Amino acid sequence: MGMAQVVILCLMAVSVGLSAWAIARDVPPVWRFAVPGAVPTEGDPAFETVFEYDVGEGQAHSASVVVTEGGFDVLWFEGSQEAQADVDIHGAAFRQGSEGWQAAGRDVRITRAALGEAMDPPQLVVTLGNTVENEAKRGHVFATVVSVGGWAMASVADVEMGAAGPVRARKLTLSPFLNRSHLVKSPMVQFADGSMGLPAYFEMGAAHGALVRFGPGGRVRDTARMIGAGQPIQPMIVPLGENRAVAWLRDFAPSGKLLVSHTEDGGQNWSEVVASDMPNPSAPVAALPLGGGRILMAANDDPGGGDRLRLLLSEDEGDSWRVLRELEPNGAGARYPMLRRLKGGGIALVYSVGNKTGLRAHVLNGAWVAAQ
Repeated sequence: MGMAQVVILCLMAVSVGLSAWAIARDVPPVWRFAVPGAVPTEGDPAFETVFEYDVGEGQAHSASVVVTEGGFDVLWFEGSQEAQADVDIHGAAFRQGSEGWQAAGRDVRITRAALGEAMDPPQLVVTLGNTVENEAKRGHVFATVVSVGGWAMASVADVEMGAAGPVRARKLTLSPFLNRSHLVKSPMVQFADGSMGLPAYFEMGAAHGALVRFGPGGRVRDTARMIGAGQPIQPMIVPLGENRAVAWLRDFAPSGKLLVSHTEDGGQNWSEVVASDMPNPSAPVAALPLGGGRILMAANDDPGGGDRLRLLLSEDEGDSWRVLRELEPNGAGARYPMLRRLKGGGIALVYSVGNKTGLRAHVLNGAWVAAQ
């Protein structure tokens, strides 16, 4: 046997050994949800509007909530029109003081140029879209980033934020197809081991929802798909127990119905996506577990009014619903809601109004829900 063959065999042995060592050290993810505690219902009922923002020109759309120690921030994308080259991520901060909720400033949080420079490696960012909090890393967000084309060529980037904007960023590896066509919309889901899962969706061709699991260092480790009827995107996941959860999805087709899928093994596998009984004009929903089988949902559920957004309550894990409040009854129209539980026990509700020309933010509490 020649020297070259000996070297090759040694390298193969080292490779096999390293692989075996990595497998032995691997800690598989825990596929059990962390069940949120019940939202408190004591105290005086409260439903307060804290933000009414309308743009003079262009669009402001897809509001999301970042929970902070003293309150919350609202993030959204704004520019001349969705998916255009002048769209950046804007934000507004809200803090609770002795006189209630107060705005603590509004500014541009992420520009396309700054994010492109922060990318590893640096790259062109053509436009920006839906942005949600990365609850696994303090000071991080997940941003929908387009470097070429439109939404069908988007990627999801984990962005570390600093005082002056993005500090560093990297795209998640979610697809072997040039790592394109993944987007985000809904808040993360917590697991029993303290890790977080990210609801995401693939939009090109055979659209589907997904739950992304991360390994050490924030790298993507596993992805559980939600496939079935229609073109299911923008999954909103609500844990019902350690092993059970429900996901509501927008039908990008559309079918005129809200789609639904369930898991019985902690999110590792999902049932075939099917149409639910709830009417839906191809619009995402927001939902929040309140405890005891109760779920709060903001949804466009009127078959005759696509922009009629209503706050709904289920007391049987989503099998049936009743209306608590119609949002924007003045005809401004509303879509793209997000609900987040705040650290003080309150609930933040944000959404877009007026065909993407404005945003609204409210803070309510469990006592208000119980009083309806």
